[in-house]
Amino acid sequence: MGNIIDYVKTEMRTFSEKPFCAVDSLVLSQVSYFKMNGLVPDLYDDESFVPLRDLFRAECFDQLFGKTFVPENNLNLLTALASSPRFRNTELNFFINEVDADIEMQFSAVTFLLDDGSVYIAYRGTDGTMIGWKEDFNMAFTYPLPAQEAGLLYLNSVSGFIPADAIVRIGGHSKGGNIAVYAAMKCNPSLRKRIGEIYNHDGPGFTNEVLESDEYASIRDRIRKTLPQSSVFGMLLHQCENFAVVESSGISGFFQHIPFNWIVKDGDFRYVDKLKNSSLQAQEAINEWLAAQTPEQRKHFVDTIFGLLESTKVTNFNDINDDWLKTSLKVLAAAKDLDPETRKFVQNAISSFVKISLKAWSPIHSKQPESALPAEAGDASSS
Repeated sequence: MGNIIDYVKTEMRTFSEKPFCAVDSLVLSQVSYFKMNGLVPDLYDDESFVPLRDLFRAECFDQLFGKTFVPENNLNLLTALASSPRFRNTELNFFINEVDADIEMQFSAVTFLLDDGSVYIAYRGTDGTMIGWKEDFNMAFTYPLPAQEAGLLYLNSVSGFIPADAIVRIGGHSKGGNIAVYAAMKCNPSLRKRIGEIYNHDGPGFTNEVLESDEYASIRDRIRKTLPQSSVFGMLLHQCENFAVVESSGISGFFQHIPFNWIVKDGDFRYVDKLKNSSLQAQEAINEWLAAQTPEQRKHFVDTIFGLLESTKVTNFNDINDDWLKTSLKVLAAAKDLDPETRKFVQNAISSFVKISLKAWSPIHSKQPESALPAEAGDASSS
């Protein structure tokens, strides 16, 4: 057994010899996290695709991986890709990376041209920026997100440069997977018909209203959703499409979310039958708590929490990891300056979540059989 790096190292067949699969999608989704500004033509350049192997230059490594979450693994992945008969002839173009604090948007995407002539469009998930994380939480009360709309615009724009006979696949990891689904169901109808599979790797779902729409129904059968055993983020909101559960070496939902921890064996993911109870319990607690709050209350809570974090001058979550104690003390100090009404609101919201979580993790719940598919998650963010 191995991970996506081992897969790239050992899979000797080209895409013409072995069809594109979910593991390939996760590999390319992880590449979308590379910081490719200036190394890959952007959406507005009139330039040709560049070979993926051209990124394998030592002078580029600091830019590509310096601020990624797991730089060593990303370097190892690129090393494997550059020598892989399956991936080394892959080309990239139309890179875009936009972070806009005013509208609280973090968005990035890149287009891959595979050696069999097919195209894969990858949407980046949440990066380490505070804005990116804030946008994730905004999903509890905002639809569509600015990044979802940007993803739709990107897909419609790039489609004009894709050969008419090319197979088109789209996908992403985390928020990127959610953006891929949104873009597919909202894009031009003629383009929507051309899209093959839509890959959502541990990205959140949507509200019931979205899942019951004709637009969603038009792509439902093409969605390929994969979740690690202890998924948390990918179980947020409603889940309508079927999903496959992948074994992960991560010790918790957060670490299992990391693509490098997903187990690959014999050219495919190592699938398991069921989600762990911890995933379902986390989903139940989060969705029940969200359902108990109005959209306005959710927004007030999220804005307050991130306002406290921003008061510490932290702009990247990696900064919190570097000195979490110092940051925590600054947050607590800033919390003292909240007006009494806001402070009470935050305290009550946190207390409510703790109570709901304790109920979800009660012995009665923990004895329930683990489930492979909750047909519908609680409607956490309908408004």
